[in-house]
Amino acid sequence: MKIRKGNFYLYFVVVILPVIILGSYYFYGILKENDIERKKDALWVASIYQKNWDQFISETKTSLDILSLSAKENLDFPKKMEPLLMQVNQHDPRYGGLYLLDAKGNLLTGSAPLRNEADFPKLSFIQEVIKTKDTIISDHEEILKNNQRIIGLATPVLDENRELKAILIADLRIDYMRNLMKVLTPDTKLFVVNGGKNAILEMNVTTNEMGDDTQWVTSPMDRVPWSIKVKIAERNNKEISKALGQVLFIILVITHILYLLIEYLLLRRDTHKERKQNELQKLELVGTLAASTAHEIRNPLTGVKGLLQLLSEKYTDPEDRYYFNVINSELKRINEIVSEFLILGKPTAQMADNINIAGTLQELKPLIISEGNSHNVECTWQLPREPVIVKCVKDELKQVILNITKNAFESFDKPGILEIKLHSHEDTFCKLEISDNGKGIPKDELEKIFRPFYTSKESGTGLGLVICKRIINSFGGSIEIDSKEKIGTTVTIVLPISK
Repeated sequence: MKIRKGNFYLYFVVVILPVIILGSYYFYGILKENDIERKKDALWVASIYQKNWDQFISETKTSLDILSLSAKENLDFPKKMEPLLMQVNQHDPRYGGLYLLDAKGNLLTGSAPLRNEADFPKLSFIQEVIKTKDTIISDHEEILKNNQRIIGLATPVLDENRELKAILIADLRIDYMRNLMKVLTPDTKLFVVNGGKNAILEMNVTTNEMGDDTQWVTSPMDRVPWSIKVKIAERNNKEISKALGQVLFIILVITHILYLLIEYLLLRRDTHKERKQNELQKLELVGTLAASTAHEIRNPLTGVKGLLQLLSEKYTDPEDRYYFNVINSELKRINEIVSEFLILGKPTAQMADNINIAGTLQELKPLIISEGNSHNVECTWQLPREPVIVKCVKDELKQVILNITKNAFESFDKPGILEIKLHSHEDTFCKLEISDNGKGIPKDELEKIFRPFYTSKESGTGLGLVICKRIINSFGGSIEIDSKEKIGTTVTIVLPISK
């Protein structure tokens, strides 16, 4: 879009500045929404693994509870448990080994000799089972003889009196759980921490990455005092750019539409101002030309009238007198036109005085009623009793009123009514309304009636209303005409009241 030099400031305010501000606002909103979505995704992944781990622990606990039933019956002959433990170990890949210990933690039998027998009583989670008689899971990983990483889970074997008779241990393979997690979400970064916040199991994570808690979400497990931490995914800059691009496009479209609308309104205003200026210049030029022309015409006109007066005294024949009267009438008409030219050319600064406009209307009342009777038009008046003082030139105000009423009478082609109303408003201005129910003015002509030399009459000069407007404007007032064809016309003159 081509921007004019003079309107760059407007373009900056309406388009560039809103794009920067709104773009920044929505960009921040998109980033915030993206952070929330990524955090929700990470929590969703963590909840899945939390459920898997809880299920894994629960299934292991159930399996050990079932084995404990057999263990109770074979405590006197613990070797009978060895085939069962080996069979369960071979058929369930989650186990690194299954062991049966006595009440003091000494090894009775097991599925695989991958631990040192002497180490069992020393294990902290074994001592915790002996002490609490409850199922306990180890809070750290261990490495077996075959380099397999495991976490031990121990459950007590109790008699009817809840006395500890033996302990069953299941070594849970960490690599099994890691492989299971990699199948579900191979690229997710996560790790499992125990109650002491130490990492037990990690996937796709380095030690340095674990330190920044702001990039991780935590989901605690239900069955054990552990938690799963899942790293929030990195921002997808491509998606963010796409979302921001869509928002910026919408903002640009809206701001450019707004800019074009403002530009159009400003252009209309400038055009209207320019047209008004041209009209004023034209009127000034016409006024100057009219005044100079009027003076040039009046000089020989005065001589012609003098000679005509002498001739009328010399030739007294009735026929000659008729011709002289016709010539006098036409000279009078020429003089009226010349007088309009002179008023049109006068400067606006005139010798004004405080005039009672209500009294002036009373003075004109007989003339207007007489003119109305000749056109078969009834005149009605609404004038205030108290004086309404305006600063103006009395003769010129009379000329305006008579000119408007004359135009009103000429608009009647059948009997009608002419209304003249004068109102004052809070001692600030007065309003004179002259209304008729004549034939009215067509809409296309109404826009042109104040143009110099425009007239719809066959014998009009097109200067009457122009002069009226010039006179009223010189008094600091305004004149407006509202008309509807076949309904009538209302001329409203507003003048400031003199203090």
